[in-house]
Amino acid sequence: MLRQSRAGLAAASLVAMILLAAAPVHAAPKSLFDNLFGPPDGVTATTGTPRNALQVKVGKVRLDPRFMRQVVPLKTKEEPGTIIVSTDDKFLYLVLEGGKAMRYGIGTARDGFEWSGTHRVTNKREWPSWTPPAEMRARKPGLPTHMAGGVNNPLGARALYLGATLYRIHGTNEPWTIGQDVSSGCIRMVNDDVVDLYARVKVGAKVIVM
Repeated sequence: MLRQSRAGLAAASLVAMILLAAAPVHAAPKSLFDNLFGPPDGVTATTGTPRNALQVKVGKVRLDPRFMRQVVPLKTKEEPGTIIVSTDDKFLYLVLEGGKAMRYGIGTARDGFEWSGTHRVTNKREWPSWTPPAEMRARKPGLPTHMAGGVNNPLGARALYLGATLYRIHGTNEPWTIGQDVSSGCIRMVNDDVVDLYARVKVGAKVIVM
């Protein structure tokens, strides 16, 4: 009799565990900042090794091979040191000597925020601070008026400022956005790549966005 009671309790416990596992988990509502700069719904970020397909690693990341930094042939009349941004292809090219370029994968402007033109790099910053423009705060009430530089800053590890525009070539802690139209006009790169570009590019370098 005692053995049957224990068996019944074990079965009941097992059923309860299954029901709990199947019950929907109601996560805390995302903040505006998380909605803008966090991973997609259903995906969590980790600084360690992803345990499954629903985790994405932040920090040092491995991109889709076509978006990984690499030297490629490039026919251009532009001088070495020039940056050419191909928004359609999601590539940024840094012109090198000998008909070659260093190519980086990028994230570009979403619909309605596209732009093109020629500018110069007028400033460079390591771990830049971020002051959202008034237009962005009007579209997204609740954004901070200013955010100090650091690992959680949306501008990432480095930023190159383009002329008198509000646009930058900058890092990102959102590797899942590389290869997509995601920004309000800025050019995004993973932090490892923007650190590499930053070291190669001088203030005054020509930047062509097309």
